[in-house]
Amino acid sequence: MTFAPDSTITAFAGYTRIAAGPQAEVLALLRSRADAEPPFVFDDRTGERLDLDLRPTGATPATEPGADEQATRTVGRPKLGVVAREVTLLPRHWDWLSRQPGGASVALRRLVDEARRVHADRDAQRASREAAYRFMSAIAGDLPGFEEAARALFAGERARFATLVEPWPADLRAYLHQLAAAAWSAA
Repeated sequence: MTFAPDSTITAFAGYTRIAAGPQAEVLALLRSRADAEPPFVFDDRTGERLDLDLRPTGATPATEPGADEQATRTVGRPKLGVVAREVTLLPRHWDWLSRQPGGASVALRRLVDEARRVHADRDAQRASREAAYRFMSAIAGDLPGFEEAARALFAGERARFATLVEPWPADLRAYLHQLAAAAWSAA
């Protein structure tokens, strides 16, 4: 599992938050309690449950020679962060792109950047709802009111959502509100 340098994670033992913070610090803490039951660990940005190797640092399994070299070969300009992928467009789209200054790649990058700028708030709101839902599904799916809370989350009904998750364990509820914070920005 690779993390961004500034990524943070949160670990739960059951419904109790046992660690939160920079991934290196949390991993060190979790490795030090190896005799305990395996925790649930979540990415604070995406709400995804992470499957981490919590063995001591020196206990990594050996890999086949050349496996890493073969896995890192990609198409595009990897040193610049460019990865070639397939895009399927209709002929009229390709015609329009070919007439743009700089060609199709420049035009597509410009269109994507503009769309990201224009829809940044909406995208952040959607990402926040999805992160909260991922976390809810992974750890709170059996709690009372789960389905209704999920409906309220996606409907943008902040007060109803808060009321429905109020009976849930405090640590779980606090983290859920943290993940869902940006979901209410436009509400």
